[in-house]
Amino acid sequence: METPLKISFQGGDASESLSQLIGENVEALEKLYGRMTACQVAVHIPDKHHRSHQFSVGIHMALPGNIDINVDHAPQGDNHFADAQAAVHDAFRRAKRLLKDRAQKQRGHVKTLHERIERTVDQPPEATDV
Repeated sequence: METPLKISFQGGDASESLSQLIGENVEALEKLYGRMTACQVAVHIPDKHHRSHQFSVGIHMALPGNIDINVDHAPQGDNHFADAQAAVHDAFRRAKRLLKDRAQKQRGHVKTLHERIERTVDQPPEATDV
């Protein structure tokens, strides 16, 4: 990466173990897609007074050619995200999927739709001579 990884913890204190886990996940993404130029990760720590005690993780990745990939998943009533490590793993799983999709598009390995066949309900498709 051209710029160092930036990690922010919003709503609480920084966690060394989460920072290490995030760093490991970013390294894995760099191995998958080595041309990442910048990465910022924001961990949203739930407020103790709020009903929902769920973590959320936002990831912003910058790629060459002014391409930005954002992962911002807000948990929806799933207690799975009450664990910070689970929220980090889920966010990076989504980031990996988006990077893979992006890499396939750049390589031209994307499925395209076949040419649309025009016909009406009243007419059967044209028969071909064999």
